[in-house]
Amino acid sequence: MMRTGLNAIGAHSENSAMIGDRMDTDVLAGMEAGMQTFLVLTGLTRPEQVEDFPYRPSKVVDSIADLVDRI
Repeated sequence: MMRTGLNAIGAHSENSAMIGDRMDTDVLAGMEAGMQTFLVLTGLTRPEQVEDFPYRPSKVVDSIADLVDRI
């Protein structure tokens, strides 16, 4: 699904990132599509839960506001 979306907008996974609040959907989908992944802690996944998964996001941030300077 992520690759289809990237293709539809003419983007490439090397220049795109997935920002989400769930490890099991958002981060996993981004990783499977070859993108950098950013877990924001304003949603469902708590910081202590990240260790429960066999994969890790590229970066964990408190809020999407912490990513504004990366755009």
